Amino acid sequence: MAFGFGSGLIPTAPGTAGSLCAVPIVWLMGQIEPIFLYGVICATSILFGIRICERAGQHLGKHDHPSIVWDEIVGMQITLILVPTTFINLMMGFFLFRFLDIVKPWPVSWFDKNIQGGVGVMLDDIVAGAIAAIVLYGISIL
Repeated sequence: MAFGFGSGLIPTAPGTAGSLCAVPIVWLMGQIEPIFLYGVICATSILFGIRICERAGQHLGKHDHPSIVWDEIVGMQITLILVPTTFINLMMGFFLFRFLDIVKPWPVSWFDKNIQGGVGVMLDDIVAGAIAAIVLYGISIL
């Protein structure tokens, strides 16, 4: 699970592969009624992700090993939480999230550098996803 159903094992850009792996997952989540369940699944993915990312990091001997991409999957879930899961929103959300996850502007960079363990692996992507969600929502209401 930490490897995003194998997508994190791709040698080039595993984070991007993990985010791409999330696209059909997020699309399916967007079909769920009532929408409250999207939030429940997202929260469960976060709690589950803290544990699996922690354990994977311990087994791999590296806190945030590049092949651990469950955090990207959760970041994409968060990115699309405020908008309908249309093709355009999925594409814009993907690019927004990847930009924030790669560039790591403040506060994403602060969480990336200062929080360790499974929480640290997850938290920078949660924050990047939250920022992307706000931006995507803002764009969608224009």
